Amino acid sequence: MTPRTPIVTIDGPSGSGKGTISRAVAIRLGWHFLDSGALYRLVALAGLKRGLKPDDVEGHARVAASLDVRFEVTPDGGELVLLEGEVVTDEIRSEVAGQGASRVAAWPGVRSALLDRQRAFARPPGLVADGRDMGTVVFPGADLKIFLTATPDERALRRYKQLKDKGSDVSLAALSREITERDLRDSTRTVAPLKPAPDAEVIDSTGLTIEQVVDRVMAAGRMRALWA
Repeated sequence: MTPRTPIVTIDGPSGSGKGTISRAVAIRLGWHFLDSGALYRLVALAGLKRGLKPDDVEGHARVAASLDVRFEVTPDGGELVLLEGEVVTDEIRSEVAGQGASRVAAWPGVRSALLDRQRAFARPPGLVADGRDMGTVVFPGADLKIFLTATPDERALRRYKQLKDKGSDVSLAALSREITERDLRDSTRTVAPLKPAPDAEVIDSTGLTIEQVVDRVMAAGRMRALWA
């Protein structure tokens, strides 16, 4: 009998730092990493590139089913994402792609098309998966479920600094409004709404450093004997 692959899920709202924390935990463990949000951003971006209307539900579901995407690592350990052979690493991190991802993620056809693809990331020696429904829908039997959050103001400020560092001309007030709107949309959608799994450990990262949050995740895993 093939041993089951251990899985850690880290869910949370936009700007909670779940991507940064998930990647750091995966690197520390030497496990695989799934950025599920990137898949939805890629669906939205691919739809835009193909000229689909924003409300074309069936068209985006077809895009999700045939998505030609590769996740790679640069020589210096950075992220590299290719969509149909084109590097789109920076494009999928834009606010346009983020808003598009939140929209298409509410459509059952898109979510269904991506479900098996997401689950296929679970391979030995283990998987750290970040998103909004990793612990509730995609991997409900995960060994450790984390729900990472922070205050809306803190999350808006983090996103503002991140985009500023990339040279984007953004408004903190506008980002704050967008995060509030996205929180509402993500938490009230009928399909896989954003919420902690009943057995998730909730970590409020407001005022904590990346290292402190990673340490808390690692401690939670040790308590469950997932690692030494």
